[in-house]
Amino acid sequence: MEKTVVINVVGLTRGLIGEHTPFIKSFLNKGASASISPQLPAVTCSAQATYLTGKTPAQHGIVANGWYFKEEHEVKFWRQSNSLIQSEKIWEKLKKKNKDFTCANMFWWYNMYSSVDYSVTPRPNYLADGRKIPDVYSYPAELRDSLQAELGTFPLFHFWGPKTSIKSSQWIADATIKTDALHNPTLTLVYLPHLDYNMQRYGTDQNVIGKDLREVDTVVEQLVRYYEKQSANIILLSEYGITNVNNPIHLNRKLRQEGYLNVRIERGLELLDAGASKAFAVADHQLAHIYVKDPSEIETVKKLLQDVKGVERVLSGPELKEVGLDHDRSGDLVAIADKDSWFTYYFWMDDKKAPDYARMVDIHKKPGYDPVEMLTNPKDKLVMAKVVWKLLKKKLGFRTVMDVIPLDASLIKGSHGRIPEDANDHPILITNKDNLALGDTLLATEVCGIIENHLIEG
Repeated sequence: MEKTVVINVVGLTRGLIGEHTPFIKSFLNKGASASISPQLPAVTCSAQATYLTGKTPAQHGIVANGWYFKEEHEVKFWRQSNSLIQSEKIWEKLKKKNKDFTCANMFWWYNMYSSVDYSVTPRPNYLADGRKIPDVYSYPAELRDSLQAELGTFPLFHFWGPKTSIKSSQWIADATIKTDALHNPTLTLVYLPHLDYNMQRYGTDQNVIGKDLREVDTVVEQLVRYYEKQSANIILLSEYGITNVNNPIHLNRKLRQEGYLNVRIERGLELLDAGASKAFAVADHQLAHIYVKDPSEIETVKKLLQDVKGVERVLSGPELKEVGLDHDRSGDLVAIADKDSWFTYYFWMDDKKAPDYARMVDIHKKPGYDPVEMLTNPKDKLVMAKVVWKLLKKKLGFRTVMDVIPLDASLIKGSHGRIPEDANDHPILITNKDNLALGDTLLATEVCGIIENHLIEG
């Protein structure tokens, strides 16, 4: 089999490749490329699972970045077990064909307890005193120690949160090169999340995000130059394109006003009580999965949500099957935002009663995706002083919470998840195999076959 690397440049689209990405532009011009028609939902976990299996979410089960675990009556986001993917992965298929085939997964999601040969994924230590310490999980276990001894601790707080920066993508790239030098896997999957951050914060104006484009272009060049020396087949790939938004939609507040959503009060603050609710929404960027307890009320809830400003469509029954989302994990309804809108998870009516996690970076407690975690309050001139003081208290052993995240969803200027109207905003696949006939557009389910082609046919 031919050595192959797949570099997942999150958020990359044809419309972003230009003056700020000279290396990626040259790679595009020299190779073969195609736009990818996004598979709903166009979000990280679903897109990656589709690329790795060639199946739709209805088949592989990853219907979103998180969903309602019905047996536990809890909403859970960003789980990590590879067993959650219910279809055969590309490396499992290829191991059957060639006993010498090996695979390294460098930060693609659902990367724990899989059958890849080498893996590295974010996994902080949660200490008994409440602290969260940056770290990674790896297989084999000693790979973690080897990488962090040479590269330093994985910069977790630059991977997500207000401090997100190129440092996390750079660490992943450096770790990928070291892992390849140590183990020489046949297939390497690399995740570079950098572009995702400021495009959600500020939108797609290249006058604003030009620096981010240049930074990721440099990291991509480093990886490509390395793998060219290994005579590898090289694929640049993205999961989705981000587009500008200006209208956050609070579906859970609407459902609460109509008597469908229940909360419970703890210490004067409100928590979503999903198991006791007649209906609630699990928001994930521009899609929301709505779970309705009584099937007889599905159509009533559907009509209610269709009238909400910014909701483009609400899918149910056969409509979910048409888009490949008819899976037990998916909601009874799936709402899709219009091009200017996105969905929040907010369910409280009064910010004073918002749960404590709402003002924190806490991806596992929030019952929905929260991009505002990448921001601090722009009106608070003392916010950095507060952060420094809180960090000092933590280091001194005092319990404190990093409650610096605003509750203003209007701060978010970019989102994804729906299928953009303009193909220039669709994800892209670029390969150094310039003789490969890709056509103008690939289905997301065809990407797995393209990767396999690189490995088998060279």
